[in-house]
Amino acid sequence: MNLLAVTWDPSLGLDLGFFVIRYYSLMFVIAFALGYQIMKKIFIHEKIELEKLDKLLMYVVFATILGARLGHVFFYDWAYFSQHPEEILLPFKFQPTFRFTGFAGLASHGAAIGIIASLWYFSKKILQKPLLYVLDRVSLTIASGGVFVRLGNLMNSEIIGHPTGTDYGFIFKALGEDFPRHPTQLYESFGYLIVFAIIFYMFWKTNAKEKLGLIFGVFFTLLWSVRFVVEFFKEAQVDERASWALNTGQWLSIPLILIGIYFIIKAKKK
Repeated sequence: MNLLAVTWDPSLGLDLGFFVIRYYSLMFVIAFALGYQIMKKIFIHEKIELEKLDKLLMYVVFATILGARLGHVFFYDWAYFSQHPEEILLPFKFQPTFRFTGFAGLASHGAAIGIIASLWYFSKKILQKPLLYVLDRVSLTIASGGVFVRLGNLMNSEIIGHPTGTDYGFIFKALGEDFPRHPTQLYESFGYLIVFAIIFYMFWKTNAKEKLGLIFGVFFTLLWSVRFVVEFFKEAQVDERASWALNTGQWLSIPLILIGIYFIIKAKKK
């Protein structure tokens, strides 16, 4: 008996008889619900009208899904979607036969771009405060949400790690395997939890929120650093890029880490 390996073979969702709630979708719902409660506490603390919070949630949900989808299309699988453009925004496959697939493919780097774009609009048109003011606060919700999204990936047995070559790891039965891999979904989820704890402390226990862009800078630097490090343990998501010294996720993370460092330095100077 292998005490260091976990045989991982969960169902894909909660079977309600007439409907199956997929765990991945459930993790997204939890992420947005928790983020809403965090922002509600911040809005009340800073005496901002709660009616604006509903608009913020709507913008972020839409931007997250659209940005993550387009990020996957352009960063990871353009060769396929350039030949099947109808599948980019539709949860169906039309070849070889028509079938419902859901959106199988979401990229966090694309989500980051989409969220920042939507927050720029929200900050200018709705909240009428600087973009960095909003980013400093929304960073808390994104960090907490990332924890649950990666748990959803674990439930789907996707974004898997390299084989460990030892008795330690997760054996993904859904993939038809009998050897352990690094549970990179858990590595990343735990890393995001630490990032959340750090910026939560900064916001509520220090004067960091008075230095515009500081919390966002720390968040961006730490979040994408976690992603960069964990990628060393992951299988390449694009087979043709498996021989790269750094994979796609790492190359996309580097400029975001530098952006985070820039805002930390800028906030410190102020």
